[in-house]
Amino acid sequence: MSRRIADLDWPVTTERLTLRPAEQRDALPTYDIRTRPDVARWLTNHPQDPDEWEAGFGDRIANTLVVEQDGTLIGDLYLHVQDPWSQAEVRDQAAGTLAEIGYVFDPAYAGRGYATEAVREELRICFEGIGVRRVIAQCFADNEASWKLMERVGMRREQHTKQDSLHRDGQWLDGMMYALLADEWREAQPRPGRSRGSPEPS
Repeated sequence: MSRRIADLDWPVTTERLTLRPAEQRDALPTYDIRTRPDVARWLTNHPQDPDEWEAGFGDRIANTLVVEQDGTLIGDLYLHVQDPWSQAEVRDQAAGTLAEIGYVFDPAYAGRGYATEAVREELRICFEGIGVRRVIAQCFADNEASWKLMERVGMRREQHTKQDSLHRDGQWLDGMMYALLADEWREAQPRPGRSRGSPEPS
């Protein structure tokens, strides 16, 4: 089973949050979050012009989910289903079995476990809804909050690269990559009589 984001039933709700595919109306709320200096520091692109961001937002919609709390957009999630490397003879079997995820949250909502709750649900969507076998996520090693979130949701550190990424401030920074397999995710899910507990701080 490998389905597209658009094939799933939306919205999806967790205990406190609503996740849904991004729409054009989400352009400016996501711009407001991404232009904060403490957020933009870690992003691939630092938006500078709201009109330009809004005009190009349509290109992002297919791989973006937004996270709402009581109707307020508090972050967005990247979810890109792709083909992992494979040998030519089995390429069709590998197609659509890998997802890369990412996340951006408004710091005003930090410390309440929202990011953890949302990314846990994103993993569930990847494994149960879309049917991938492996999920990866990447960040700068200096972005401690990001890789600690990956660890809280059960992802495993697979790479710590040395000065492989050039930051816009001119420094070459270390990188991290985390991953989780569908079998590992299923094994970690609560069973009858076994509770995961309340959400941890983000």
